[in-house]
Amino acid sequence: MTQHTLQGRHEGEVTWFQRRDTLKAAAAWVTMGGLPAAMAQQRSNVVELVGDVLLNGQRMAPQQTIQTGDEIATGPASRLIFVLGNASFNVRQNSRLTVERGITLHTVSLLRLLTGGVVSAFGRGPSRTIATPTLTAGIRGTGVYTEVFADQGNRTYFCNCYGTVEMEAGGNRALSVSSYHQSFWGEAQPKAGRFLTPAPALNHTDEELEFLARLIDQRTAWQMAGRTGVKDGRGYMETRPPEAHPAVVR
Repeated sequence: MTQHTLQGRHEGEVTWFQRRDTLKAAAAWVTMGGLPAAMAQQRSNVVELVGDVLLNGQRMAPQQTIQTGDEIATGPASRLIFVLGNASFNVRQNSRLTVERGITLHTVSLLRLLTGGVVSAFGRGPSRTIATPTLTAGIRGTGVYTEVFADQGNRTYFCNCYGTVEMEAGGNRALSVSSYHQSFWGEAQPKAGRFLTPAPALNHTDEELEFLARLIDQRTAWQMAGRTGVKDGRGYMETRPPEAHPAVVR
C-alpha cells in the first residue's frame, strides 16, 4: 500500500478497502452495472454501510437510496460508501454532510461537509462545489479528500488528489492543478495573514481514490500515468520546492 500519514485518524479508517466484504460489495456493484442499472432496477445506490448511519435523522438501512437533498450522519466506528450521479463517496466515522441537488435529482451540485471526513471521486461534468465552515472548493472531474477538524475550530483539510480545483478560504483564492495530491488548510484563524495555506498529505491513500474511481468507471491520474509521484502535499509527480504550492504567496 502507498505511503500515508495519519493525524487524528487510525489505520483502519484508511485501509477499509482491504476488507473482504468491501471488495465483494464493490465487485457486485460493478458487475451489476453500477448506478444506471441500480436506478433502472430501483435498487439502492449504497455500495456498503458499516455501523450506525443516520439518513435525514433516521437510522439507515443498507437497502435505502440516498438522494440529493439528504443529510447523512455517521456514528463511531461507522462508514458509508455510496454513488450518486457520476460521483462516489466514502464517508468516514463521526461525519455529517448534506448532498444538494444539481441539474437532476441524481446529480450533486454541492457537498456540504459540517464535520468529519469524506473521500470523493467525481467524473467529468458541470462544476460542483464542496463547502465546509472554513473552505470552499469548486471542482469538475477530480478525486479529493476533505476533513473538518472540529477540535481545531473547524479548520479544514482539503486535498486535490488529481484534477483542477478552484480554492477559496477567508477571501484567499488559489487555482489547484494537481497530478498527485495537492493539499491545503482552510484556516479557522489566519496564519501569517492567510486563511488558505499549504498542507501535507494526510489521512487518505491512493488506494481509496482508486477504489472510488472504479465505482464510477474512472481512473486516477497516477493510474493513467502508470506511476505515482512525491506525496508531500505539493501536487506533483516530481519533487518541487515549497514555493511551487499555489497557496504560497510569492
